[in-house]
Parts: sequence; C-alpha cells; structure tokens
Amino acid sequence: MPSERERMLAGELYLSTDPELVAARLRARRLLQAYNASAPDEADRRRALLAELFGQLKGRVEIEPPFFCDYGTNIEAGDNLYMNFGCVVLDSARVSFGVNVMLGPAVQIYAATHPTDPVIRRTGRELAAPVIIGDDVWIGGGAIICPGVRIGAGSTIAAGSVVTRDIPPGVIAAGNPCRVLRRVE
Repeated sequence: MPSERERMLAGELYLSTDPELVAARLRARRLLQAYNASAPDEADRRRALLAELFGQLKGRVEIEPPFFCDYGTNIEAGDNLYMNFGCVVLDSARVSFGVNVMLGPAVQIYAATHPTDPVIRRTGRELAAPVIIGDDVWIGGGAIICPGVRIGAGSTIAAGSVVTRDIPPGVIAAGNPCRVLRRVE
C-alpha cells in the first residue's frame, strides 16, 4: 500500500497530517528559519542551506529572504534562479525551475490544492499537481501560479497575474485569469 507521501507525489488524495509528512514540513521550517535569519553576506551558508532543503540545486541560485516552502525536497532549481523577497512555493508535488528563471517579489507557486467537492474536502485529504517553469522565464511580482501549470521557455508572466492553465513558450501573458497577450518578438 502506498504511503501518504507516495500518494501526494502521485497526485492522489493524501493526508497531510501523516507523521512522515509532518516531520518533513518541520524539517523544512527549521532550514527556512536558518535561511531567513542569515545575513546578506553569508552566501556560502545560504547555498548550503538551500542544498540541504531542495531536492535539486544546480549552479547559481539566489533567493532573497524571507522565502517559504512546504517541503523543499520537491523543488528542482536550475542554474541562475533568482527569487526576490517574499516568495512562496507550496511544493506538495514537484516544482521545477529551468535555467535563467527570475521571480519578482511575493510570487506564489502552488502545487498544493484541495478537492472541490466539500464532502471529500471534509475528510482532510488534499491533492497536489506539479508546476513546471521552463528556461528563461520571468514571473512578475505578486503573480500566482496554480497547481498543474506549465510555463513555456522564454515566456514572461506580468505582475499580479493568476496563472490557472499552461502558458506556451515565447509569449507575454497577463491577467486574472492569465492569458497570452502576444508572442515575444
């Protein structure tokens, strides 16, 4: 029988109150507390904390504190990732950042979600769906990326957008819900 963690990562209904998941979130909170309390000139310490927190960390990564996530182990960070102040990544499923990705302040990325059926929701079970962000993507401040979304390489998401469905490569998209405005020229 699959564990609650295995169910979570498979996109099935799972209980987040499972002791293994509670312990994993507590581990992440401790690492985040140390990261968020680190000084700006402690680049090596910050790098070591992110390497311990993230599932995959490639190359140069700069994340301005405060930063928040659920588990960290489901985050894959490509080379030259930059996150501005106050970003949140709810990584109940895989959250993958390509190479040369930039996030403005207060960007929120949600792989976590809940059932829309209130009867199922009352059981306390949750859901998750991966979020994949391609290479050379820029996400403007305050944008929200919803569960299961893919953002194609070279695209720009305008500040304040709410991305509820996939965005193709090489476009500028904006709004709530976010929609393609034009191709990148």
